[in-house]
Amino acid sequence: MTTRKRATSEAASTTAAAAAAAKPLTTDPPMAPSKAGQILKVSLIFFVPYLYLILSHYNIEPDLKRSILISAAVSSAGFFLTLAMIPVASRYVLRRNLFGYDINKKGTPQGSVKVPESLGIAVGIVFLVLAILFQYFNFTSDSIWLVEYNAALASICFMMLLGFVDDVLDVPWRVKLALPSIAALPLLMAYAGHTTIIIPKPLIPYVGLEILDLGWIYKLYMWLLAIFCTNSINIHAGLNGLEVGQTVVISSAILVHNVIQIGVSSDPEYKQAHAFSIYLVQPLLATSLALLSYNWYPSSVFVGDTYTYFAGMTMAVAGILGHFSETLLIFFLPQVLNFLLSLPQLSGYIPCPRHRLPRFDPQTGLLTGTNDGTLVNLFLRQFGRMSEKSLCILLLVFQAVCCCFCFMLRWLLTGWYK
Repeated sequence: MTTRKRATSEAASTTAAAAAAAKPLTTDPPMAPSKAGQILKVSLIFFVPYLYLILSHYNIEPDLKRSILISAAVSSAGFFLTLAMIPVASRYVLRRNLFGYDINKKGTPQGSVKVPESLGIAVGIVFLVLAILFQYFNFTSDSIWLVEYNAALASICFMMLLGFVDDVLDVPWRVKLALPSIAALPLLMAYAGHTTIIIPKPLIPYVGLEILDLGWIYKLYMWLLAIFCTNSINIHAGLNGLEVGQTVVISSAILVHNVIQIGVSSDPEYKQAHAFSIYLVQPLLATSLALLSYNWYPSSVFVGDTYTYFAGMTMAVAGILGHFSETLLIFFLPQVLNFLLSLPQLSGYIPCPRHRLPRFDPQTGLLTGTNDGTLVNLFLRQFGRMSEKSLCILLLVFQAVCCCFCFMLRWLLTGWYK
């Protein structure tokens, strides 16, 4: 940490005062009010059916239902706490010159405004506080889930720290790909669950087994999944609200999937695994909605790599410990497609610019797709020029359609595939 010397003499004070008087007084513009009301109204589309599934549609055991509802209540409090923290954190990061300019508004008055960066740190702190406090209501000292729960929080905290380091130091892409592999270590070391997979029914006659134990290969798969989920959120970005919006959509799908699996299953351990996932994703969704209130177009804050790494790791941990990694990958279908499009540039086969964003026309306010390999540019090339807000909405609708496709695919294959 560096400190600045204070002037101790009267002459120095006089000189400083004269210099300050000679310069015009400049202050950063006040932060725009949050869009929390608008976000909450749209969120009702999800929360009403979600609560109906928990409270009425499925006959969930009272103790398990109580834990889920307590987690929901704690997460709701986290929404309002995050709303209050973001303006405070914004002032602090601006003082430390952690800000950016919105490239997609370059050439307009909004393009010259200093936007606070790395506000994912406020979301991550609130999330960790909520997740730790929830242990008081649900876990006992001898709980078999407590070790894995704390290991999950350690990986998430580690990833959030590395993301903040990335925001401050701006590390190269190749180093960014390695950061999640380090953060996943606490989870891998503490994982005590099964390492088996169920062989699809059509393949059983050829394999000769119904269940196959993969051993260390399964842990390698977990490690690679954590790396992919974390980086895939980070590279599918560049629009106001896109990083947080895709997290909100995927988190909503994860919660619905978990409740459905709890409702239809009779295996207590299987139910606990999906409840474990709910305990992590509900606070993620609540805090992300608060961040979206400030990050939606036009953004008052930027989320930074701190948030994208934190969100990706949280969803990866929820999928791994909830034992639905295959379903999680289908939820991440747009991110898979974006990764495949990005692979030639990320590998260095094709030159990769610092920012692979579309071109912005300040005269019309529209974006035009470039030849860079991203889903954002692909949509602009296929559907034509459009505004940043319209493009973000289109991409989030595509995300939601992919999640619905996953539910339909699981319904069609149930009883035949597994």
